[in-house]
Amino acid sequence: MRTLRPLPAVPVLALLLLAGCGNSDQAFYQGYVEGEYVYVASSEAGRLDALTVRRGQQVGAEAPLYALEATREAAARDQASAELAAANAQLEDIATGKRPPEVDVSRAQLAQAQAASRRSAAQLQRDSAQFRIGGIARSQLDDSREQAQSDAARVRELKAQLEVTRLPGRDEQRRAQAAQVEAARAALAQAEWTLAQKRLAAPAAGQVFDTMYRVGEWVPAGSPVVSLLPPGNVKVRFFVPETVVGSLKVGQQAMLRCDGCGDPIPVRIDYVSDQAEYTPPVIYSRESRSKLVYMVEARPAPEAAARLHPGQPVEATLQ
Repeated sequence: MRTLRPLPAVPVLALLLLAGCGNSDQAFYQGYVEGEYVYVASSEAGRLDALTVRRGQQVGAEAPLYALEATREAAARDQASAELAAANAQLEDIATGKRPPEVDVSRAQLAQAQAASRRSAAQLQRDSAQFRIGGIARSQLDDSREQAQSDAARVRELKAQLEVTRLPGRDEQRRAQAAQVEAARAALAQAEWTLAQKRLAAPAAGQVFDTMYRVGEWVPAGSPVVSLLPPGNVKVRFFVPETVVGSLKVGQQAMLRCDGCGDPIPVRIDYVSDQAEYTPPVIYSRESRSKLVYMVEARPAPEAAARLHPGQPVEATLQ
């Protein structure tokens, strides 16, 4: 029978040293992942007509999220567009004077007046000659002279009216109509903005964290329908003791470890709280001071944020 002999002391000591080398003595601090959600809401109320995303879906920036019923807003937009077109047409009409057919009417009236003036002028010449030889009475000559003067005045009047038809509207009238055009344009912009509030898009790329309404439900004004979590809005909160908080600086690097995350995730500290999360009930003693912890917030790079999930516990080590 073979007798077992104990191992030498030196190899045992070497194994213990190797085991000690495999354990990291670097301090780690516990925390959790938190998300800063973007709640997408409309300033207008309405029935939810379409919901184009679902929970957990990744969407890009400007991707359509949902649409509310917009019959009234579309009609208001069309009305404002028509009023703007009418105001513009009226401004152009004022700037160009009367229409060509109206000018043609004035020209025809002037031609008639000129013909009448020529007839009355010729009649005046005949009557003047007859009066000199005593063929007519002075009263008939006076009537001919008055008729000729009246016809000549009518010609001058119609010439002036024809010049007026070629003139644009008065400056004050044009300025007033231009103001009407600007008011109509502002009303159209407001109507278009209101209509756009009925179709909401993603303000940034991210994950659809939740949807609050179903198609067909009434959505009050200001009530979010979709909540988004952009990668840049993922952050980590961990807590450090009083003995460590004084050495932390904004911008300092740290490494995160969590279950199922794979390789450690680098983060950058962007906030260190100056208020203790736990305060002893009586006074600060050497024992109670060791229970004080301070919150630290850090953010991972956007490409690494997809590996983290809100509420997930993590361990942070300082660099």
